[in-house]
Amino acid sequence: VQLQASGGGLVQAGGSLRLSCVHSGRTFTPYSMAWFRQAPGKEREFVATINRNGNRIYIGDSVKGRFTISRDIAKNAVYLQMNRLKPEDTAVYYCAAAEETIATNDIGYEFWGQGTQVTVSS
Repeated sequence: VQLQASGGGLVQAGGSLRLSCVHSGRTFTPYSMAWFRQAPGKEREFVATINRNGNRIYIGDSVKGRFTISRDIAKNAVYLQMNRLKPEDTAVYYCAAAEETIATNDIGYEFWGQGTQVTVSS
């Protein structure tokens, strides 16, 4: 299974970005897909996750009210809409997938993408 994340970039504080992640390489639909992020010198942080049907969504406290997660099963994709970005949102954002579970910690995910850099300037 390969996960390809895209959509990162440089944005001013208060701006928006939309990250995309597409999975390929195996015929299955992950039960959950998630976003994590890691800033330099910090541990990887949970951002958001969504299950297959979209009726279970968990958002990290630090981004709640600003970020939303959505999923398009037909396109094998998960999206992260990031609004009102802050400099502290600067990090490498990783998408992840789990075959049978949903979790808010990284050990719950078997498959990981390569990450996309998001930089928010003040």
